Amino acid sequence: MDVGLSSLRSDAVGAMRTALVSAENLQLSLRSGLSQEEQALTHTKSNPKETHKAGNEDLKEMLESNKESLKLEAMKRVVGLIAKGKNASELFPAVVKNVASKNIELKKLVYVYLVRYAEEQQDLALLSISTFQRALKDPNQFIRASALRVLSSIRVSIIVPIMMLAIKEAAADLSPYVRKTSAHAIQKLYSLDADQKEQLIEVIEKLLKDKSTLVAGSVVMSFEEVCPDRIDLIHKNYRKLCNLLVDVEEWGQVVIISMLTRYARTQFTSPWKEGAMFDENNDKAFYDSDSEKKEDQAEEKPYIMDPDHRLLLRNTKPLLQSRNTAVVMSVAQLYWHLAPKHEVSIVTKSLVRLLRSHREVQYIVLQNIATMSIQRKGMFEPYMKSFYVRSTDATHIKTLKLEILTNLANEANISTILREFQTYVKSQDKAFAAATIQAIGRCATNITEVTDTCLNGLVLLLSNRDETVVAESVVVIKKLLQTQPTQHCEIIKHMAKLFDNITVPMARASILWLMGEYCERVPKIAPDVLRKMAKSFTAEDDIVKLQTVNLAAKLYLTNSKQTKLLTQYILNLGKYDQNYDIRDRTRFIRQLIVPNEKSGALNKYARRILLAPKPAPVLESAFKDRDRFQLGTLSHSLNTKATGYQELSDWPDVAPDQSVRNVEVIEPIKEWAPLVGKAKKSKSEDKFYSDDEEEKEEEGSESSGSEDGSSSSSSEESGSDSDEESSEESDKTSSDSGQSSSGSEKSSSESEAEQKKKKKTKKAPQKKSKLPAADSDSDENANGPVAQASSSSAESSSGSETDSEDDSDSDPVTPQKKKSEPKSKPKVEVKSKKEVSLLDLDDFSPAPTNAPKSSAVSSSLLSDLEGLSLSNVSSNMQVTTPSFGPVKTYELLHHMSGKGLSAKYHFPRQPCLYEPSMVSVQVILTNGSDHSLEEIHIGDRSPAGLNIHCFNTVERLEQEASVTVSMGIDFSDSTQAANFQLCTKEDQFSVSIQPAVGELLMPSSMNEQDFCKEQGKLLGMNETSATITLATANSSSQVINKHVLSVANVGVISSGQNSLHRFAGRTVSSGALVLVSLELKESLSALLTINTEKSVMASMLLRDLKQALAQA
Repeated sequence: MDVGLSSLRSDAVGAMRTALVSAENLQLSLRSGLSQEEQALTHTKSNPKETHKAGNEDLKEMLESNKESLKLEAMKRVVGLIAKGKNASELFPAVVKNVASKNIELKKLVYVYLVRYAEEQQDLALLSISTFQRALKDPNQFIRASALRVLSSIRVSIIVPIMMLAIKEAAADLSPYVRKTSAHAIQKLYSLDADQKEQLIEVIEKLLKDKSTLVAGSVVMSFEEVCPDRIDLIHKNYRKLCNLLVDVEEWGQVVIISMLTRYARTQFTSPWKEGAMFDENNDKAFYDSDSEKKEDQAEEKPYIMDPDHRLLLRNTKPLLQSRNTAVVMSVAQLYWHLAPKHEVSIVTKSLVRLLRSHREVQYIVLQNIATMSIQRKGMFEPYMKSFYVRSTDATHIKTLKLEILTNLANEANISTILREFQTYVKSQDKAFAAATIQAIGRCATNITEVTDTCLNGLVLLLSNRDETVVAESVVVIKKLLQTQPTQHCEIIKHMAKLFDNITVPMARASILWLMGEYCERVPKIAPDVLRKMAKSFTAEDDIVKLQTVNLAAKLYLTNSKQTKLLTQYILNLGKYDQNYDIRDRTRFIRQLIVPNEKSGALNKYARRILLAPKPAPVLESAFKDRDRFQLGTLSHSLNTKATGYQELSDWPDVAPDQSVRNVEVIEPIKEWAPLVGKAKKSKSEDKFYSDDEEEKEEEGSESSGSEDGSSSSSSEESGSDSDEESSEESDKTSSDSGQSSSGSEKSSSESEAEQKKKKKTKKAPQKKSKLPAADSDSDENANGPVAQASSSSAESSSGSETDSEDDSDSDPVTPQKKKSEPKSKPKVEVKSKKEVSLLDLDDFSPAPTNAPKSSAVSSSLLSDLEGLSLSNVSSNMQVTTPSFGPVKTYELLHHMSGKGLSAKYHFPRQPCLYEPSMVSVQVILTNGSDHSLEEIHIGDRSPAGLNIHCFNTVERLEQEASVTVSMGIDFSDSTQAANFQLCTKEDQFSVSIQPAVGELLMPSSMNEQDFCKEQGKLLGMNETSATITLATANSSSQVINKHVLSVANVGVISSGQNSLHRFAGRTVSSGALVLVSLELKESLSALLTINTEKSVMASMLLRDLKQALAQA
């Protein structure tokens, strides 16, 4: 049995050994088969640095592999590491090798990496410089731009000539993206080698002429960095930059606006002069001859704004609606520094809108508002509630809002502000509560009517549990008491009683100062306070000790019997104090007040020195002197001059020559002149137009074909040159908003150049069909709204670019057609109409009999008249007389309140004779008393800045007699009531006129096409709509028109659809367009839409129209 068991045991042990050996072998074989990634993962626990190296080694292998896909994946990982902020500089050699790759995506990623590390690994980057130079000629624009970016990032002076050559080549590149990159490279090269300035200025001058919006912002940034003082480079490009501004990317807009602000301060005269005129229709200022200018210089003329100055203001105004806060802030500072004072307020709403943004944005905006509100309170007063403090605001935001509220405080709103301040004082934020008490003190000093109220409120705060509040109250009370100490002895006594409970050193020192300054008014209390201070002198703070010594000295001079010993005791304590300031003060006071042999003549004047009357402190805003810095700058925010800050220059007394901004177009005009006269080139021109007519005979009467041809030709021509297209588009947009008179000259020269190209290419057979089509297209436009728009004076002082192109294309053609082609009468009539419309400046209807005569007018005169404007409203958007005038009479003054004098008013809906921005109001005055009333007139008005044209004084109004008088009120497009006093010889009555929102409009007429065009511009935030249910009786067109016109003073626009009703008007004050459309749906429902920039006015008008149309 034992032998059997032992044999079994040995067999089991042998089997186990075999199993263990085989398992070990299996484990070893598995371990050798692990991938690099798994091995890297197993090592992560032991040493992270080794893992990082292993990961980089893995990426290096992938970058050096032959597969493009692996390289691309590796570069994506590398760029990902850079994005996470990790250092990938070790991979530089492996990455540089791939810079010559043919894979575009890989190349882009390599350049992204190189831009990041080229400056750190300059030696290795220099080895690949030949590759970068080759890449500068790559067909792909992004590779060319990236190569230039890397090249300019290598900060080695040896390659400066190579960089300069690359920048010059890139500046002439066909791609605007590459030209933009060259503008960025200019700044880098200038910082590397400032000696290259002159050559770089040449490149900047070239790039400033670029028409692409992509380049504009970058080149202006380079201009600001390299040569900000070279204003002469901007002259010729000023109008172009103004026109392109709307289409430039956001950060480019910020830079351009900043530069144009500085430019305008050197080139235009101040619009802030007294008696300044803002007559923009006075074209004489622009078209004066030199002789007239010399005559006018002898006389002192009132200010007339330069058209280029107005162009800048007009083109920056739309940017107030930008989503970028920096752009809005830039426009706000431009208006603050350049606009007439009455126009600055348009930035207010945009700045208040920015207060809904992040706290960082709020901080900067509030700082700028704080500076603005000191000089012009009226700007922000209507938005005072926007500056109320929220519980979620940070302390620095609260303090700034407090500052603004204090700046806005006046007699009218001080009660509201003080109520708000009462809440703030209870805040848990101690610093904010202390700042509120200081603000109350400022209000008390600035507004004398509430000084006593504020003092009483501050005295109540002395019993507050919070030491900070009490201490700040004491300090502020001390300053207020200095203004009128004789009336407030009780307050000084009250503060003396609280002295033991106050522990804040500054507050204790303030009470001691008050006791010493007015010790003669509190002769019993002051010595007792000094006695208490003598006990605790050694334990007090330094500032309290100094004031104790002063109090002792003053009491020694006024009440030496009671305080002589106390004073000597305090002076002895101070003599051995640890603080040397106190020791010095003690020795000085002792020699001054205690007569002895050593003391000289000063002893006689001790009383006059220590008890001299002190001027009351002036509590001023901390932002009072910040206006010396330009708004929106770092220097303004820090209140100290920062590095690189450029001060705004003062306005010049005499404006520099404005002709420097004119673009040269004189020579092309001279070339056109013979065409209008006897036509020296008649043979070639006859042949040119006879070809057209032959083609038209072949085409026959297929008008649709010519229209198709015109559209295709215009699209092909526009596609030929992207730069010209972009500049034309920008000019069109800018002309819609109204531009300066430079646009016509510029556009005419461009259209002439284009026509020359057309003449040269006319010989090619495929282009023969295009020119007649283009002509027919321009003829159609001449019959359409475009010709009407160019006939009158409102698009702008220059007219849109398309108009000027049509004019320049068609005008010289007309006489030739009349001579060579008398058969084509319809065409001649169309052209003559167009020419009459150019001369039709007073909106008279052209007689057909005069049409042929207009062709004899010289081309130079026509080109001058193209840009001429006499008003701000185009002929297709004329202001008209109201088609419906409902007379709603409102009571102004009841005869019971007016002691027999009653007054009623209504809106006649007629243009105001006094000022176009005023709403006309007729007032009926009736004398219901038993005696005659004398000298009825208008007295004080509220708000003080309200612009009212008062009626002439009614000298005498007999009993039971009535008289109707007219007045004008500028409501500034607001329904806020105009408050004023209606006065007689004996009495004054406070009355107010509150307009309905519809009375703030004037009707405007336009055709349906223009209505749709303008409506397309006023979408998004400028559109307000609602679905309404009409009353059964209100479904007909006549009734709808009647109801709408009863609510709003608008014009009816004729519509081709019975279910669609359109109305148009403009706001009286600002001239903003208001478009109303009513689209009828099924079952008496309708969609009411209002499009206007005035969103508040739109919502109020929508409510009134909805109510009127819903009533039976």
